Amino acid sequence: MKLEVVVLPVSDVDQAKDFYKTLGWRLDADFVTDEDFRVVQLTPPGSEASIIFGSGVTLAAPGSVQGLYLIVYDIEAARAELVDRGVEVSEVFHDVGGVFHHAGTEGRVPGPDPQRRDYASFASFSDRDGNGWLLQEVKTRAPGR
Repeated sequence: MKLEVVVLPVSDVDQAKDFYKTLGWRLDADFVTDEDFRVVQLTPPGSEASIIFGSGVTLAAPGSVQGLYLIVYDIEAARAELVDRGVEVSEVFHDVGGVFHHAGTEGRVPGPDPQRRDYASFASFSDRDGNGWLLQEVKTRAPGR
């Protein structure tokens, strides 16, 4: 099995489409079948998985999806690229526990992981509705990945 698509709840399809295109994501589809059903699909650079949003595609509340991960090789460079594209991105942080990060902003320690361990440095941003994304630095994948 392979994760292919994540559905995001958004309040304004065109604004969401513009936001994700601003990130440099590829627009794969924008299908309208009638005034109540529209599907927009975009894919981050280098990703095999895509996001879909639109009208009539989910009953979830706009902005309710949290904890979406974008794996990057260099967290500072990825953050700088998003900032250059006009996205409000948190400063790079690591977790006080040193492993995975706590939910929300609890346990965030400023700066990358002091040992620059893989999977331990993060930055966060949200789309216009509040759907939450995390950049996570990984230079060497864990075995089996």
